[in-house]
Amino acid sequence: MDPAACRQHLAQLIAEQVTALSELAVLLEREHTHLLDNDVAALEAAIRERQQCVVRLVRVDEEYRTLCRGLNHSTDPEGMQRLLRWCDPNGELAVAWSQCTASASRCRALNDRNGALVGARLKHVQARLELLIKGRRDPVTYGPHGSYAVGPVGRVVTAEA
Repeated sequence: MDPAACRQHLAQLIAEQVTALSELAVLLEREHTHLLDNDVAALEAAIRERQQCVVRLVRVDEEYRTLCRGLNHSTDPEGMQRLLRWCDPNGELAVAWSQCTASASRCRALNDRNGALVGARLKHVQARLELLIKGRRDPVTYGPHGSYAVGPVGRVVTAEA
């Protein structure tokens, strides 16, 4: 593949990725709203949409990797930078690529925020469940071999006559 064809293909991939990442950011924002509103039905629909968007991003990422491997570049960020320098020596795609990486970072932050909210809610539910079932459970401790063992509830420890 010559540099001009590579540049054109890379420009198309970057444009697809920027579009998909923009859509993903909107979906993650919507997902956050549904989480705050406890709207389970809308959340399930948003999760399905997000998964479809992630599938598109994975496909584009695989095309990047195929392009890099086909031109004997590594598939890590340094390999991508070398590929960009080779096919786009004027750096015209650099702005689009930096926009792409910034969008990916924003999506990661939004996803982490949603994950933190879900994690906090799970801990809250677990704490409530613990209160409900606390009296019904035997205490669990470590046994002599490092495995879990039921505590000494109901066992005779000593007997005196």
